[in-house]
Amino acid sequence: MFGSLGMPELIVIFVIALIIFGPRKLPELGRSLGKSIAEFKRASNELKSTLEEEIRLEEQKQKQEEATKAVQAAAIDAQRSDDSAHKADKTA
Repeated sequence: MFGSLGMPELIVIFVIALIIFGPRKLPELGRSLGKSIAEFKRASNELKSTLEEEIRLEEQKQKQEEATKAVQAAAIDAQRSDDSAHKADKTA
């Protein structure tokens, strides 16, 4: 959770914080730190969700464009086939 911080380092940090802020202010600082971390996590999760949604919508848009191009190409091929058949009927 704290990376490379071990128990001795955490105790030293806690003692320094206790000396600097005092025993009355320390719980309040802990609560505000906890709220800040929770808010940061919420905001980062929201950003991640938004980005994933945008990526998903962009992929759907690309697939839709590819499908539209495929349908148009098929329609052009069908029209060319019909034109070729019409010309063959006229010459026969």
